[in-house]
Amino acid sequence: MASICINEKLTDDELRSILSKLENDKDKEIFGLVCKRWLGLQSNERKRLAARAGPHMLQKMAARFSRLIDLDLSQSVSRSFYPGVTDSDLAVIADGFRCLKVLNLQNCKGISDKGMSSIGGGLSSLQSLNVSYCRKLTDKGLSAVAEGSQGLRSLHLDGCKFVTDEVLKALSKNCPNLEELGLQGCTSITDCGLADLVSGCRQIHFLDINKCSNVGDSGVSTVSEACSSFLRTLKLMDCFRVGNKSILSLARFCKNLETLIIGGCRDISDESIKSLATSCQSSLKNLRMDWCLNISNSSISFILTKCRNLEALDIGCCGEVTDAVFHGLGAMETEMRLKVLKISNCPKITVTGIGMLLDKCNSLEYLDVRSCPHMTKSGCDEVGLQFPDCCKVNFNGSLNEPDVLL
Repeated sequence: MASICINEKLTDDELRSILSKLENDKDKEIFGLVCKRWLGLQSNERKRLAARAGPHMLQKMAARFSRLIDLDLSQSVSRSFYPGVTDSDLAVIADGFRCLKVLNLQNCKGISDKGMSSIGGGLSSLQSLNVSYCRKLTDKGLSAVAEGSQGLRSLHLDGCKFVTDEVLKALSKNCPNLEELGLQGCTSITDCGLADLVSGCRQIHFLDINKCSNVGDSGVSTVSEACSSFLRTLKLMDCFRVGNKSILSLARFCKNLETLIIGGCRDISDESIKSLATSCQSSLKNLRMDWCLNISNSSISFILTKCRNLEALDIGCCGEVTDAVFHGLGAMETEMRLKVLKISNCPKITVTGIGMLLDKCNSLEYLDVRSCPHMTKSGCDEVGLQFPDCCKVNFNGSLNEPDVLL
């Protein structure tokens, strides 16, 4: 019986069909080792790639991976090397990876506005760009990206301190489908810039303006009204100008809000938090309000009993909070869904209060009780507190914290 060569019988489309059924990346790499033909098909079908490479290698990669849509050249904070990715590399990427939709350049400290102009001029299909902590970037380069990549849906600019309201104007004018925007630590962003942004970008569901110290009630209120149907996550940590007016606006307009970070917003008080809990009782999952010093038992108890889908709560350093926040849990008809609770530096909370919580919460996975003098390991053992099997209790800071509330 004559032997049959599989390459003579199967067409490229049939081989692609076989390749598409391989779920494991390692299996796909092995597919490419069979022969040059199979390697070519495997390379052409590859959609994602993480690498460190200079211009010469990038050109080879572009020739091999012609249909790549996701390229990750980011560097870790601990292992970043200088200059790493350069403007010359970005010129090669803009010319060679025309199908690219996702580009991650986080912590690539060597790139400048020149490189961003190349990206804007060459990657018209780009939908997601992360240039967080690329500290040389200014409005000029990022505005070029907004003008050239008008299908942009996600943009992260955390730590880009030279960014101003001008970038928000460019996004508003050119990127109406923007859904996710990270501006953490961009201290030149103001209320006026946020107003400009949402005049054209009304589909934002994720907005991180942590540590944007020039943002206040006016800007947050404008965002909440303009993006009311879409906003799911809003991060306002250490925005000290934000107060009750912002929270009341969110309560009025954003009834689908899932995550709110207001740690360090010290002017926020109980009544606005109760309004938010009432409006978002079905949607709110994650709430961080550490260092909100005007918050007391009444609003936190209201949150715990009203927000039935709450999964993570941080009330650290709210020093006036006591065991009374847990008193109303006994009347609840259903189990709580709380997974993360952080009460560090709440000296008036004791094992009695945590015991009341555990009676209604079997889902707890992480409890932070650092600097709570009445919540020690020996004290918990003495009264026989029974934590869920999966729960990690951080008594002294030795455990890694979950990032759900960062």
